[in-house]
Amino acid sequence: MSNPFFETWSTPFGTPPFDSIKTAHFRPAYLKALTGHQAEIDSIAGNAEAPSFDNTVVALEHAGQLLRRVEMIFGQLSSANTNDEMQAVEREMSPLVTRHWTGIYLNPKLFARIDDLYRRRTSLGLDPESLRVLERYHLDFVRTGAKLTDAQRERFAAIMERLSVLGTTFSQNVLADEQQVFALTESEVAGLPDFALASAAETARDRKLNAPFAATVSRSSVEPILHFASDRIVREKIWRAFVNRGHNGNAQDNRQVIAEMVALRAELASLLGYDSYAAYKLDDSMAKTPAAAQKLMEDVWAPGQQRAEEDRDALQQLMDADGGMLEAWDWRYYSEKLRKARYDFDENELKPYFELDKVIDAAFFTAGRLFGVSFRLLDDVEVYHPDVRVWAVEREGKTIGLFYGDFFARPSKRSGAWMTSFRDQQKLGGEVLPLVVNTCNFNKPPEGEPALLSLDEARTVFHEFGHGLHGLLSNVTYPRISGTSVVRDFVELPSQIYEHWLETPPVLARLTHYKTGAPIPPALLERMKAARKANKGFETVEFVSSAILDMAFHSLPAGAPVESDAVEQQTLERIGMPREIALRHASAHFGHLFSGDGYAAGYYSYLWSEVLDADGFTAFEEAGDPFDPATAERLYTYVYSGGGSRDFAEAYRLFRGRDPDINGLLAKRGFAALTPGADSVAS
Repeated sequence: MSNPFFETWSTPFGTPPFDSIKTAHFRPAYLKALTGHQAEIDSIAGNAEAPSFDNTVVALEHAGQLLRRVEMIFGQLSSANTNDEMQAVEREMSPLVTRHWTGIYLNPKLFARIDDLYRRRTSLGLDPESLRVLERYHLDFVRTGAKLTDAQRERFAAIMERLSVLGTTFSQNVLADEQQVFALTESEVAGLPDFALASAAETARDRKLNAPFAATVSRSSVEPILHFASDRIVREKIWRAFVNRGHNGNAQDNRQVIAEMVALRAELASLLGYDSYAAYKLDDSMAKTPAAAQKLMEDVWAPGQQRAEEDRDALQQLMDADGGMLEAWDWRYYSEKLRKARYDFDENELKPYFELDKVIDAAFFTAGRLFGVSFRLLDDVEVYHPDVRVWAVEREGKTIGLFYGDFFARPSKRSGAWMTSFRDQQKLGGEVLPLVVNTCNFNKPPEGEPALLSLDEARTVFHEFGHGLHGLLSNVTYPRISGTSVVRDFVELPSQIYEHWLETPPVLARLTHYKTGAPIPPALLERMKAARKANKGFETVEFVSSAILDMAFHSLPAGAPVESDAVEQQTLERIGMPREIALRHASAHFGHLFSGDGYAAGYYSYLWSEVLDADGFTAFEEAGDPFDPATAERLYTYVYSGGGSRDFAEAYRLFRGRDPDINGLLAKRGFAALTPGADSVAS
């Protein structure tokens, strides 16, 4: 059987030929790529010549091109368009790939060459970017066990391989539970606005149910039910299914998976000389220590909890008229009523202005004003699903990359939103253009109808596109430091700061009514701004509690017993979690932590980056222009285009002119008055 992975791609811009790529191609492609890469590694490690930057580091950067190609494409397809056959390949290949990469980092001959170069780094005459790459490679090897004894390396490798198996199991378990669908009658969807009814009807048709409406347990389907369904029994049923993903006592229950993963991570950290996995992970971060991350979370938790408890009392007063005690499945429903009462603001009034294509256009417009890029829709690039669209990204008269947008939910796609790539930018041996992908899970409208987004979903478009620009605008030589190859608590800065532009006047002016073309009425914008801090207590508690739970799991020392329900319950009791608010991500479906390494001991990074993004956007406000050219140029140079080419705290200082402090974040969330004396957290 011919295999497109073994051929030169003559497609436009060398894009993946998805029409030719079949699931059956991946296994042989992986096996050949692993064998070929290992031969390249053996050649580099066994080179009789003295180590040099070119014959070691540059050679490593050139090696494994086929493996990178296979991994990047399989990674996206297994997340965004999977099937039983694909999942079987994932289960088989995941431990093999992990074993391969772990073996590279534990190769003593290879590390000896890198260590020799590192010790002589100041005398090698390297330019700053090359020196940075050498330093990052050395740190990669040290953090992946290169200095361990033979026995320790053997155990380290076994842990890594087992963790890869468990991560795959965890994500596939959650996806299996997310296949659950609820048929709903007309009375059960009472209260839902037209857009939500249309989506629920489309879900019923798509799943071929003998019912007028349906809901899945994906967030985009659940949220409208929780916000607007007047039937409390339906809200509770959908909420319980949503929060119990991976926790149903069935074959897909993730509690034992979590226990084993947490224990293995703690053991791995101990092998490397750390007190906990959190200490290990944060040692290579802007925060540096779990204590610094914990302090930030506590500084934000206290005012968030206070505001949430105040809102809880107000919600209970509203609920008293209907009878009963406020529960977690009631909060969103009554918070909509409270927002309407306090601010005369109904977020549904904005939806006709947040048509998906116009929000995408607004994100493109923002990038054009800030960074001089333009976007051209392509119709000759093969895609992996009919919903996917592709744009050429152009700057200064030339194409700098391609942007793939995959925006709608479907059963073959895991929940959430993310950015990835099919190819990263680099200039080593010639210009390589990035192929960047944004994936979301918005409800697909009926045929011929527009996809209308909530304000939060519109922010998601801007957030993920900020990540996308981080990959598209990358302008470095080496793959190791390209685009989003940065520490975890810096990677969210380009995405989170980009969200700010959604609510700037020039951008809002482009979001016109999908039927009439009229702009958003000024009075509605004023009510939106007034309501901006509504429910911030809930949002803060929901998120920060999940981040604190992450740190609780990964602060456990090696050998400590792990029982996920107990850790979760004890953590929530310790912080005083309001009974009426649930974790944004309960342990059993917390994919950020347990679908691979990802954000393990790093979920706090969204909050850390919010300190940076709130403080950073203030630079534009101080300049009096959200598109101030000088500020935008610094943002491009030091944040979006630089990848991992310099120390990340230094990169922020070069952009902002100083270290950030927490005051911008507190003001953004409406907590400044509740937190006197807040000081700098990120330096």
